[in-house]
Amino acid sequence: MSEADAAGRPVGGTEYSWIRAVPGGTGTTVLALLLSQPVCLPLLHSALRRLQASHPLLLAHLTAASAAHPSFSLTDPSSLSLLSLNASDLPPPQEGISPFHAVLEHELNQNPWSDPSADRLPLLFATVYQMPDPARTVVALRFHTAVCDRSAAAALLKELLCLMSSAGDGGPEEGLNREIEELIPRQDAWKPFWARGKDLLGYSLNALRTSTLRFEDTSSQLRRSEVARLVLGADDTEKLLTECKERAIKLCGAILAAAMLATYASKKFENDQYETYSVVTLIDCRKYLDPVLHDHNIGFYHSAIINTHSIQEGEGLWEVAKRCQDSYSNAMNNKKHLKDIGELNFLMCRAIENPQFTPSSSLRTALISVFEEPVVHDSSKLQEEVGLDDYLGCASVHGVGPSIAVFDTIRDGKLDCACVYPSPLHSRKQIHELLEDMVRILTQGSVNGEST
Repeated sequence: MSEADAAGRPVGGTEYSWIRAVPGGTGTTVLALLLSQPVCLPLLHSALRRLQASHPLLLAHLTAASAAHPSFSLTDPSSLSLLSLNASDLPPPQEGISPFHAVLEHELNQNPWSDPSADRLPLLFATVYQMPDPARTVVALRFHTAVCDRSAAAALLKELLCLMSSAGDGGPEEGLNREIEELIPRQDAWKPFWARGKDLLGYSLNALRTSTLRFEDTSSQLRRSEVARLVLGADDTEKLLTECKERAIKLCGAILAAAMLATYASKKFENDQYETYSVVTLIDCRKYLDPVLHDHNIGFYHSAIINTHSIQEGEGLWEVAKRCQDSYSNAMNNKKHLKDIGELNFLMCRAIENPQFTPSSSLRTALISVFEEPVVHDSSKLQEEVGLDDYLGCASVHGVGPSIAVFDTIRDGKLDCACVYPSPLHSRKQIHELLEDMVRILTQGSVNGEST
């Protein structure tokens, strides 16, 4: 680590927007591991410390989060606090929710960064939960999203498994990575002043004319993030991916289309009216930066592309998915994933400050968010050695954000999505019904190229 790194650094623009969002409930990233054996606490503690040594940003503290100029500080880093709790002491899980699922939701709603009086807080918290089944253990890592996006979390999972196994090696060591704004090539970030104003106005006007999933409880001020799981079997996943490849449509386009069609159907319109939805595609920008970064470069390096689409009765999956793909591709060709970062961060902060500008003051800025590419994970001997039975990684959304945030994985050939939503704005029953309809749309649309 360089001398400059040792002192820390000010946060960047995108990181600052997450620092503003997290106290309200959006931007707590959790990686939860279900193990089929008790975990050796000294081994886990050592592995986490080595993980921090490789990635100094995970060792940093967030300083002066409520001030105008917060920073990541390494001047006096404290040792990692590894808590050990009994899952039986948590509130009993809701009906149909496994103890592992309940722990994940509990972690998503723990928010030490919401305390305005805390001047210095770690960016990583680790907890081991002893499960009701004594043969089961859950390891939960909770990150501030400003320093850990989905690609970083997936890379950290691989490194942690190596460090906890006989393989013993983590990822390559890195410094205190710079913010995304500093790494965008100048020619890709430049945009005329008036063009920025026009885009700001365009995003704002589009937000006013879009609809979202029906709200079930807008009066409750106490919101929390809950998770539902969308899973396709291996055969259905293969058919879906084959159909996407043949049509030159990314998986994210098919998921967006299924979500919009399912949302439209849930409203049971009696006439041929249409609704317009706003959807967000999250882009991992590491490969577009200078220098190019890799997954093991920990930080937040995603940007967003926002598009709107109008849906009406009778449209099919691939018809809508093609529109999603075309609008996304056009935005990428125009480098909006790099040029519009500042505008989207600005609008995110304005929504946090003025929730009344969002539908029913819900802070919903889109129907759904998806990632450009899924995480691909296949089981290995390393996973078997550590005893990893299951894992889920996702982030909270009950502050500002979409109605549904999809964190998709192709796991051993199966599409496995953690879908996070704000409760009680949306209910578990409502989301489960929506996801069931999405599964139907995706599977039927993948049989012989059928459109619905």
